[in-house]
Amino acid sequence: RSDYRKGSFLILHRYRPEDFWGLQEVRPHISYTGHWDFDGEYESGFLHVDNHWEFKTGNELHTGVNFVHENVTTPFDIAGSTVPVGEYDNEELQLVYETNQGAPLSLATQVKHGGFFSGDKTTVTPTLRYRIGETFNSELSWQYNNIDLDNGDGAFDINVGILKLAYSFTPKMSLETLVQYDDRSDAVATNVRFAWLQNANAGLYLVYNEIDLEEFGDDRNSKEFILKFSYIFDVL
Repeated sequence: RSDYRKGSFLILHRYRPEDFWGLQEVRPHISYTGHWDFDGEYESGFLHVDNHWEFKTGNELHTGVNFVHENVTTPFDIAGSTVPVGEYDNEELQLVYETNQGAPLSLATQVKHGGFFSGDKTTVTPTLRYRIGETFNSELSWQYNNIDLDNGDGAFDINVGILKLAYSFTPKMSLETLVQYDDRSDAVATNVRFAWLQNANAGLYLVYNEIDLEEFGDDRNSKEFILKFSYIFDVL
């Protein structure tokens, strides 16, 4: 985005019942983010109303609803289907269940269903997490999207696979890898980051990015290295 005004807020309350259904904590909350251009045109809005139910076992259940506003001023395509100019107001139900993330092995599932521009969308995201103490963390997820636009050629599916790996040599030195696969464009994106921090996230960063687009051949592929170093000092 460019040339916009943004407003946001979050209201959250934590409640810990003494003895009710094995609950450790209940977190009802509401958040909102909106964008306007400098002419006062309401471009987009996202209102999130949710409640997190955390049990003493460490398992969590999230039950929420999202209210989404989008003002499309220029038509654009999604997998061959065109989203025309117009204002779109949709509702989306959201359900999340997670097992205890403090355990070495944990599972999570997120399901969303509701309006999507001129049609509707259903998203299911199962996630597997595995960690070894404070040193190694990994996460594997698969996001299935079923999208049906009223002005399109029928429903279509988009799948995205995500693998995250992180290893901490010391509390200030780590190596992280992110690999993402998109079956719609048959694309694989890889991000590898080495960080050697000093304080306040300042330090040395070495990043490697690679994108392989099998559908378009070598013309659209890219590789890049990024080196960043920052240092904080007290001039007084």
